[in-house]
Amino acid sequence: FTLSKFADMYASKFGVAKDRMVQKLWGDNFYDPKSKKWKKTSQGDDGSSLRRAFVQFILDPIYKLFDSIMKDETEKYNKMLKSLGIVLKGEERDLRNKNLLKAVMRKFLPASDALLEMLVVHLPSPVKAQRYRVENLYEGPMDDECAEAIRSCNPDGPLMLYVSKMVPTTDKGRFYAFGRVFAGTVKTGQKVRIMGPNYQVGKKNDLFVKNIQRTVLMMGRYVEPVEDIPAGNTVGLVGVDQFLLKSGTITTSETAHNIRVMKFSVSPVVRVAVECKHPSDLPKLVEGLKRLSKSDPMVQTTIEESGEHIIAGAGE
Repeated sequence: FTLSKFADMYASKFGVAKDRMVQKLWGDNFYDPKSKKWKKTSQGDDGSSLRRAFVQFILDPIYKLFDSIMKDETEKYNKMLKSLGIVLKGEERDLRNKNLLKAVMRKFLPASDALLEMLVVHLPSPVKAQRYRVENLYEGPMDDECAEAIRSCNPDGPLMLYVSKMVPTTDKGRFYAFGRVFAGTVKTGQKVRIMGPNYQVGKKNDLFVKNIQRTVLMMGRYVEPVEDIPAGNTVGLVGVDQFLLKSGTITTSETAHNIRVMKFSVSPVVRVAVECKHPSDLPKLVEGLKRLSKSDPMVQTTIEESGEHIIAGAGE
């Protein structure tokens, strides 16, 4: 959860602005209910001991809700749910103890809201971030047109797009190439240069010049076809998965260098040999391993001299 979630709840009650309430809920702030005043010390006007606002207004309500649900104190937790504006529907009303607690907390403090707020507040926008990250992102000289376009996150500059992952589609054996547009604008039907990790400027190895069949927005389980996507956004591409194994750079500039390949903090050290129960299923196994290797950036699949198929990953 975040402080702003609780500040929203208490701001109207105390008659103060949300931003000010957030500050009161953290640090050495104490509320004296008898004098109805905020204090910086833990001693009330009458000498009584006060608790920090974070404990009094955030931790205590959560602990009380946990306790009443786990002890099955129906009347107590129903009253709390009503004051919090949490409505249980259908089968949720019949839940008890831990299952009920999970259902209530999903409604009271959804993790998705806290995560999204954290990303919005703490992560810099592409316009700010790419100014100082271009040196870590781009392999070429820092004064060429591609580096300048990445630095300014310019939607009108040459296209610079890094494909970081392949996402399986509903079509058998096909993938969306998922990546981020660092410069320029990617469009449906656009003719682009697809450069694999081994591409070198001036050479034709690991290079394909093809058209992008479709551009899509990837939103969780759903994809939404769009005409074009400008710099600073993530994108899914249809029709380039045949030319890239796992990752690569897509550009419209003939002088462009690659965007650096992602580095992982762990290595695929756990190796497992797999085999078919029925030899006739070998083509299916090979196809499955290809799809696994393509869709997971960390997994590596190899064939040993003995004919064994090896899968290497970061863990089991």
